[in-house]
Amino acid sequence: MTETSTETNTETADATTAQHRATVEHYVRFWNAETPEEQRHLVSATFTEEVQYYAPIGVLSGPPALIGFHDEFAQHMGKVAFRPRQEPEIHHDRARLMWQIDAQDKTPFATGTDILVFAPDGHITTITTFLDQPPEGFDPNAHHQ
Repeated sequence: MTETSTETNTETADATTAQHRATVEHYVRFWNAETPEEQRHLVSATFTEEVQYYAPIGVLSGPPALIGFHDEFAQHMGKVAFRPRQEPEIHHDRARLMWQIDAQDKTPFATGTDILVFAPDGHITTITTFLDQPPEGFDPNAHHQ
């Protein structure tokens, strides 16, 4: 491999990683969005139309399902904050985001890890969520299919 080829590959990888970091930032902002306008903007900047969300509560398909889940959660919980517990790890077309949800009466309310898979255009195509510390009273077997 020539030196120029190696430099080009490194530059391409750095640009892709920067794009994925921006998408992860949009992902975090999506879960904290407070208005429908903000949600719509973040959905188009973050997810593919075929996005799949795999979580202990079930499988959701498409941006409208994610918006519905977000809104239902916010309606049930009130004001919460979804935030990274550490800097996301990104390599190739994947990211690992360790997060926590802070609620007004409990910090943290829950912690978890999301594995994000990126499409070639940088949008998220798949999310797999693991609960590291589930919310108090959460029954992990209540939602198994």
